[in-house]
Amino acid sequence: MLSAVFYCSFKLKKGVDVEEFLKAAEKLNNEYISKQKGYISWKQMVDGDTWADSITFETLEDVKKFEAAAGNSGELAKNFYSFINLNSCKVNYFSIKRNYQKGEN
Repeated sequence: MLSAVFYCSFKLKKGVDVEEFLKAAEKLNNEYISKQKGYISWKQMVDGDTWADSITFETLEDVKKFEAAAGNSGELAKNFYSFINLNSCKVNYFSIKRNYQKGEN
């Protein structure tokens, strides 16, 4: 099954407690994002001071609806975004065209 990805790279604000940020992300995922139509998974990645969220949905339409409705997550999102330097965010929507996995041809 091919799917779609909401991808956002960003930097945390100076002095942020990473464990607190990850707790806020987990709460946002468990109480809001994972309940959105088409949600499959959320990966949080880091390379030095650059972070990236990769949230996979069943369709590109699901990704776009998720982004459009992001403001509906209220205090959960407000808390999550309070850790992020919003000026550093770069967002992309990707359609997965091919997926290679171990053990599959």
